[in-house]
Amino acid sequence: MSKELEEGREAMLDFGKLEKVASTASAVLPAVAQNVESGEVLFIGYVNELALQTAMREGLATFWSTSRNELWIKGKTSGDYLELVDVRVNCEQNSLLYLVRVKGGGACHTRCSDGKARSGCYYRSLRPDGTLEFT
Repeated sequence: MSKELEEGREAMLDFGKLEKVASTASAVLPAVAQNVESGEVLFIGYVNELALQTAMREGLATFWSTSRNELWIKGKTSGDYLELVDVRVNCEQNSLLYLVRVKGGGACHTRCSDGKARSGCYYRSLRPDGTLEFT
């Protein structure tokens, strides 16, 4: 991903994301990762059956990377694991909520200017003029 996309102030929203996910032919559900202690929404990922089984067995938030087409245990490379506290299922059984406890510096793969991991991926606000403001 580009630095401008992840760190910039210009909104470049990916309205084609779900179309890209659908074109992978992976049977997945969206899964929101939420900090069980603070209530902060950390990020949204996708889960297939293997990812969900792995998450339940390992007790760690696990997703299916639709871009890399592989199992992704959050924290495996960064050390910023998310301990799985509970898995909630919505009424239509087409999305999941992972309630997690952060075990590391943060949940986002991007870093603050001090080099520390951001707590979550929602660190910018969309302003009425279409620009992004760091929160």
